[in-house]
Amino acid sequence: MSPDHTNHTSKIVGTVWGLLVLNTLGSAGAKTIVPLPRSLIQMVTMGALVAAFALALAVNLRLRIRASAFLFLLTLLLVLSVISSANLESGFGALFRCARLALFVGTLWLLSRWWDGGLTFVRHHIRMYFVVLGSVAAGAVISPGAALPDLYGGRLVGALWPLTPPQIGQYAAVIIGLTVLLVLGRRTDRAGAAVVIVPSLVLLALTHTRTATLGLLIGLALAISSLILTSAAARRFFVRAVLCTAVAAVGFGSALQAWFLRGQSQENFSSLTGRAKVWHALLTAPRTTSEYLFGAGLGDKSFGGLPIDNSWLAVYNEQGMTGVALVAAIIIVLGGVALLRPPSLERACAIFLISYCAIASYTEAGLGDASPYLLHLTVAASLLAAPAAATPLPTPEVPRRRVPGWARRSEVA
Repeated sequence: MSPDHTNHTSKIVGTVWGLLVLNTLGSAGAKTIVPLPRSLIQMVTMGALVAAFALALAVNLRLRIRASAFLFLLTLLLVLSVISSANLESGFGALFRCARLALFVGTLWLLSRWWDGGLTFVRHHIRMYFVVLGSVAAGAVISPGAALPDLYGGRLVGALWPLTPPQIGQYAAVIIGLTVLLVLGRRTDRAGAAVVIVPSLVLLALTHTRTATLGLLIGLALAISSLILTSAAARRFFVRAVLCTAVAAVGFGSALQAWFLRGQSQENFSSLTGRAKVWHALLTAPRTTSEYLFGAGLGDKSFGGLPIDNSWLAVYNEQGMTGVALVAAIIIVLGGVALLRPPSLERACAIFLISYCAIASYTEAGLGDASPYLLHLTVAASLLAAPAAATPLPTPEVPRRRVPGWARRSEVA
């Protein structure tokens, strides 16, 4: 395969990944500077998914895929979602969401051909979410009032595209963590990394998103710990990070506490901003055996008109205990494979993404449906894939030379 063809294919794969990111941005959020009808946003996001599937199919017409336990479990989750949504308990919207999830999983299967245990999809991930954060920063510059509305307590939102503070915090935390690891692995220069990390840190701070911050810190700690024995740079960074954290805790403890509490009362904070009440109502609601095992079908991740904001309870509500078992199997399989891999930068990036998703699943929904969290786990799966074995070139058969009869008689003589 020529280098030009390889570069062209790589660009198409990057475009497909960008379209998947666009699809998972969602259609609900803050009011934008230019009002965008929700129907228009949904048309754009669904169009992006259809285009992503079509492009992935066009570049992989021979349907070459890689065996993957992660994608196999996702496919089982899709089948379960169709079964649970077939009774239309959640309305016809459930079947639409199943179709969306089918296109999403199908696109991931088509992209699995390029999973080689390298950092290709990490770079695509950072690049695409940095573009999204760029739109957030542009919105804040154009209209600070719309980007920091009182409705969200002065937290940063998307003023050009409707993004909520938790979404922005998630995107910022993920690309910060991945970029830090690339610097430690000497796969990028510090100047280029600073262009990504510094603005993303500012945006993360403006969102006041506790889950994203904790996920970033704990995920990085686990990822860097996996490199300590083999990387001097990781050891130095870990020591410096511990010292800086200790100094910050002593010198800026009150300011950090105020940022963390976001002006909430102790009761509101202890109930996780009202989430605990929704969780209790969901868990105590009566359910049939079918609903307990298979759920009520794919919905909008809400209960009683309020967001569930917990991946496990959202899956329990929509796909039942069977869905919870499948999602748990996805996390366990990816985590187990990561632990069995020898220390490497790719393994560290996978550990960061898996641990971040596991931490965020407590206060964010998305592990049971097409979402950024499944994209994060997909990147982790691509990092943990074994490199494709090189196919040996066939050795041309050398034709046997015919020896004349007189020559054979002379040899015998």
